[in-house]
Amino acid sequence: MAGNSEDGIVSDDVKFGFKRAEMYELNLTGTATIYDRHVFLCYKSHDTWPSHLESSDSDPLPKLFAATLKARKDDIKLKTVLTICEVREDIGLSDGDVLIFPEMIKYRSLKESDVDAFVEDVLVNGKPWTFGPQEPISGAYVFVCAHNNRDRRCGVCGPILIEEFSKAIESKDLKNEVYVTACSHVGGHKYAGNVIIFSADKEGKIAGHWYGYVTPNDVPVFLYEHIKEGKVIERLWRGQMGLHAEITDKVNKQSVSNGTTADKKENVPVETASQGCCQGDAGFSCCRDASAEGKEVEKKQGRLPTCFRKWDKPEVFTAIGVVGAVAFVAVAYGFYKKSH
Repeated sequence: MAGNSEDGIVSDDVKFGFKRAEMYELNLTGTATIYDRHVFLCYKSHDTWPSHLESSDSDPLPKLFAATLKARKDDIKLKTVLTICEVREDIGLSDGDVLIFPEMIKYRSLKESDVDAFVEDVLVNGKPWTFGPQEPISGAYVFVCAHNNRDRRCGVCGPILIEEFSKAIESKDLKNEVYVTACSHVGGHKYAGNVIIFSADKEGKIAGHWYGYVTPNDVPVFLYEHIKEGKVIERLWRGQMGLHAEITDKVNKQSVSNGTTADKKENVPVETASQGCCQGDAGFSCCRDASAEGKEVEKKQGRLPTCFRKWDKPEVFTAIGVVGAVAFVAVAYGFYKKSH
């Protein structure tokens, strides 16, 4: 029996995990959603989530939240994405809690009866919620897609990455500075492991960076280079919250003309979602101009003003497709600087 169990684990890794054939086959830069604000609703455990939470009668809170956002999408000024995250009492995330980025605020214990007023106050009018205190949050938040009932690839890769992040955070004594939890579908299962990190840049602004093809070996790199040093991990970078579509178009054209696409990687076509607040390829998109999985292409690079204590530089850094990624992201960064 033990042998069969081990064979199953190996088979999963080859079919759906970090050893699957599609790993590193596609260019990642520009595959993140185009949006301005990310809302996370803490709800149950990732292994209980159905494929489509927004339409599940067994899950009334996320269903009502998504439906309300869709109904009010014309009133919401910022392009907003709603994603479900797993309850983690050990890091202060309870059922019904709501996290909002880049504002870095948390509201506790949202109930179905609260949803209309919450959306009206906070997401439409940009004011504190009338019926609950607003709590500031700090540190770095790491969300890993582990939505197994949506796609087996994230179901295999996600929990392993969460465990690896948790162990590294524990060993570096970063429990009060870096927080990791599972999240629902964010778009691009083919890029699993998918990771989104919200942390402050050198100017103190919150940047939400999307990464794909992340493996357990990359975890020390993310903790040291991205979270501590504020550097983008270019070879795994998908995009960033708060960027605009026109920058993507310019970068894609520049990339093609300069031949910066790696030989073994294909260009990924632009995907959009116009279904409003539905859990499509990019999770719940609830924005007035509902373009969900567009392409964000820009990179902010700098050193974070952190007070992290126990850091050891990773000994090994893999470099798959570095040349193409560096060139592509450099072009993106140039366009971003000009646009600002």
